[in-house]
Amino acid sequence: MKRSSSGLHALIAIDKPLGMTSHDVVYKLRRALHERRIGHAGTLDPDASGVLVVGVGQGTRLMGLLSAESKRYQAGICFGTQTSTDDAAGEVIATAQVPERLSDACFATQVMAQLVGEHEQVPPAYSAISINGMRAYDLARSGKKVELAARHITIHEASLVGIRSTQPLIWDVDILASKGTYIRSIARDVGLSLGTVAHICSLRRTQSGSVSIDSCAQLEDIQSLQELTEEVRKAALQQSWLNPLIALGYPVRTLQDAEMEDVRCGRKIWLGSSLQNERIAEHQHVSLLYNNKLVGVWERRGTKLVCVANFPDGIEGVQL
Repeated sequence: MKRSSSGLHALIAIDKPLGMTSHDVVYKLRRALHERRIGHAGTLDPDASGVLVVGVGQGTRLMGLLSAESKRYQAGICFGTQTSTDDAAGEVIATAQVPERLSDACFATQVMAQLVGEHEQVPPAYSAISINGMRAYDLARSGKKVELAARHITIHEASLVGIRSTQPLIWDVDILASKGTYIRSIARDVGLSLGTVAHICSLRRTQSGSVSIDSCAQLEDIQSLQELTEEVRKAALQQSWLNPLIALGYPVRTLQDAEMEDVRCGRKIWLGSSLQNERIAEHQHVSLLYNNKLVGVWERRGTKLVCVANFPDGIEGVQL
């Protein structure tokens, strides 16, 4: 089936199923929505499920603008075995006895609470980080030694949800961490710090920035719209669109009719009295709203706003 422009321009969050790559989701959405311009933000591994934010049509241009400075995960930490990938997909490369105290819920709760704060974290060898133009996981798969520099991360919240089992010992945990944090590395480091080894045996992203799992659509529900007419499909999708103003989190500037021509042409416009009261910082981004659609993301330069990105057809899903 030939895919062209569907006339859809929006953001949507998908609850990514297990066993599927993020690109697999994009491919299926392209077929279902009859739209070639679809991209995603924040890759999830095949063995992870949960929030995957997707841009449709001109919504793809928002992917690089979504901050998602923090993400929340529910994970299972399995103690006693270490894997090559730090998750269940890898080969077991080490085993160790698990101290009895780790089976105590009070102790586990204390350990998780102590994780809150700033850390220097070494990413997993099997990661998408680029090393001299090659992905770390490609180097690791070819048998080459991968040495990655530690990165500064922040764990905002960390708690024990419960102890799933004792043979093997699995902690179910909830973690809210800064962008770029590897939950696999947290499991690895927690195991080593407690005198044993560990890996992630389950992972679900429940929040990405302002987008929560409750905002997600099911992939199969979107796929069921594939054979509908364009008009019916568009109407059915209305309830699934994310509000781009909330997803971006920028101050909002509502445009007058006379200003739209300047915006379309990329000419500078006045900051506007409505934004002056919001104390917009120099170089801060602002969302431009016109006819209940997001039509641009612009940046403050002195008393003017200048274009960062324009969306001539307007991004749908705005709710005021």
